[in-house]
Amino acid sequence: MAVEQTFQRLVAQLDYPMFIATVAAGGGRAGCLIGFATQCSIHPPRFLAGISNKNRTYRVAQGAGSMAVHLVPEDATELAELFGGETGDEVDKFERCAWRPGPGDVPLLDDCPNRFVGRIVERVGFGDHVGMVLEPFYADEDEASGQLGFHRAKRIDPGHEA
Repeated sequence: MAVEQTFQRLVAQLDYPMFIATVAAGGGRAGCLIGFATQCSIHPPRFLAGISNKNRTYRVAQGAGSMAVHLVPEDATELAELFGGETGDEVDKFERCAWRPGPGDVPLLDDCPNRFVGRIVERVGFGDHVGMVLEPFYADEDEASGQLGFHRAKRIDPGHEA
């Protein structure tokens, strides 16, 4: 148990970027704040987005062919709180923010102009999260900006347990 506790303290020091993942399938849409995410291949380009298997985004993503990943700007705390602190089981998050349908009707958030959409080419179980391996096929870049980090986002009370 001491190793797990020490590990948790070590990773709590990391300040990795936060993202908002959105999906659409079967007439539904969902999105959540994610911190487990990284580029995982250069050639071919691939990105790994970890989605908690306890939330609505995971359930909608099971039927989705693609997923959008939004880089969350430093000043988008309200949006991060919406997608991280509310559950899609109780609230339609998209009624509370500006967005538009992107490729395959995947929701694209207006306040996160730096984003991409990728085909879900693989789903890999990692315990309480499932890694969605994405092959990017669409991307928007507005401008370089700071990004919301984990240490600012960890103040958000999660809508679901991790």
